[in-house]
Amino acid sequence: MVWAQSAVPGRLPDAPLPLAPEASPSSGGQQSGTAPSGSKQPPGALTVPNAPASLAPQSPAVPASSGTAQTQTAVMTPAPPTQGVLLDRLVAIVNNDLVLESDVEEEMRFAAFQPNGANTPESALQRLINRELIQQQEHLQQPSPVTDQELEADVAELRKSLPVCARYHCTTDAGWQRFLTYHGFTQAEFNSRWRERMLLLRFIEQRFRLGQRVSAAEVAEYYEKTMLPQYAKEHVPPPPLDQLSSRIQEVLLQQRVTQLLDEWLKTLRAQGSVRILPGWEDAS
Repeated sequence: MVWAQSAVPGRLPDAPLPLAPEASPSSGGQQSGTAPSGSKQPPGALTVPNAPASLAPQSPAVPASSGTAQTQTAVMTPAPPTQGVLLDRLVAIVNNDLVLESDVEEEMRFAAFQPNGANTPESALQRLINRELIQQQEHLQQPSPVTDQELEADVAELRKSLPVCARYHCTTDAGWQRFLTYHGFTQAEFNSRWRERMLLLRFIEQRFRLGQRVSAAEVAEYYEKTMLPQYAKEHVPPPPLDQLSSRIQEVLLQQRVTQLLDEWLKTLRAQGSVRILPGWEDAS
């Protein structure tokens, strides 16, 4: 028995979902959908059967021996079990919350909207673990919710400031939809993820950013040394500094609290339970 994935990535649902029916006595005690003997399932694989095992046609009746009133008997032979269909793969458990391989893949796609260093399965998994640990604390303290107006304003700012988005003309609705589709998101899915990100940043700001300030000189330096080279790499003209200043301030504030946040996450990991299943990234 495995747990079905809930609406919130990695959360346990309210009730378990049976993986496959129990084997009947006529099937030799083997569960339907179980891999044949000698086959190997990857660690954490969640499967369902292709179809129930069917019984083979009856063999011809055994003829009676001469002079013997022998009862004719039909021999029932079970067909070989079918290979299960891989649904998803469990890759980590964070304080009893599940992280699936599909969560890692979605995190890698979402990284296009917040580029920051390497985007490998391993780094995506670490981001997911850190976010799960923070969200577990966030639920205890409940920061103020993100309104629809705040979400729309933040997404509009993102569409103007994200360098890789410029070649899609994301300032237009058609271009923004092309960019979302290319990375595998609908507008509703992206809004949900971005709202979650804003809420997480709000919680971090309330906990760590009090008293932190970013000067205008720091903003200008980041614009000159980081943003302009990114736009040059994309071969698109950069927006003026005043259009990007709020986004740059957010990035610099995030960098400013990174060390404090990292230390806090180390404490959360030590106090909790984080288990990564071995070999998940190499399983096929």
